[in-house]
Amino acid sequence: MTSAPMGLQGAYLLGERAGHDELRSRLLDVAVNLLETDGPESLTMRRIAAEAGCTTTVIYTMFGNREGLAEALYLEGFERFRRFLESVPQRRDPLEHLTALGPAYREACLAEPGYYSLMFERAIPGFEPSERARTLARAALNILDRVIADCISAGYLAPTQPRKVADALWAAAQGAISLERAGHLRDGSTYETVTMAVISCYRPRKK
Repeated sequence: MTSAPMGLQGAYLLGERAGHDELRSRLLDVAVNLLETDGPESLTMRRIAAEAGCTTTVIYTMFGNREGLAEALYLEGFERFRRFLESVPQRRDPLEHLTALGPAYREACLAEPGYYSLMFERAIPGFEPSERARTLARAALNILDRVIADCISAGYLAPTQPRKVADALWAAAQGAISLERAGHLRDGSTYETVTMAVISCYRPRKK
C-alpha cells in the first residue's frame, strides 16, 4: 500500500536533487568563465545571477557568500581534475599507468585555465581555502598515491611513503605547467623531462 507513494516521493526527491546539481554546475561554470574573462572583480552575486538567469537569493542560498562561492569553485576544480585522472585507462603494468597519468594531469590543467588560476595562482585576491577544502583537494589526487604504491609493490620504485613520491611529482609538474602557462616554455617537453626525472629519483639503486 505504501510502496507507490514512497516511490513517487523518491522520484520527486531525485529529480529535485538533479535540478539542484544542474543549477549548481551552471552557476559554477558562469562564475569561472567570468573569472577567466573579466577577472575577480566580476565575481559579484548580482553579475553571476544576471549571467545565469537566476536571482541573487538562489546564489546566496547555495553558496552563502562570495567566500563560499570561491571555495566551491576551488573544490570543483580539483574534482574535475580527479575525474580527468580517473578516466585514464587502467594499465596492467603500474609503471605504465603512472607514466600515463603525467600527460593527463598536464592536459587537465591546460584544459581548465579558469579553475587552474583559482587553484594554483591565487586568482581571487584574499581567498584562502579552509583546511577542510585543502584536505579534500589533496584527496582528489589520491590516484597518484595508489598507483605509486602499486609501483613500489611491483619493485619499480624503492620502498618509501607513496605520498612522498606523489608530492614530489606534483611539485615538479606544477612548476613546469606554471612556466608553460606564463609563456616561458613552448611545449610539454620540459614537463615530461622533470616528471620522469622525479620518478627516476625513486627507482631502486643498483647494487
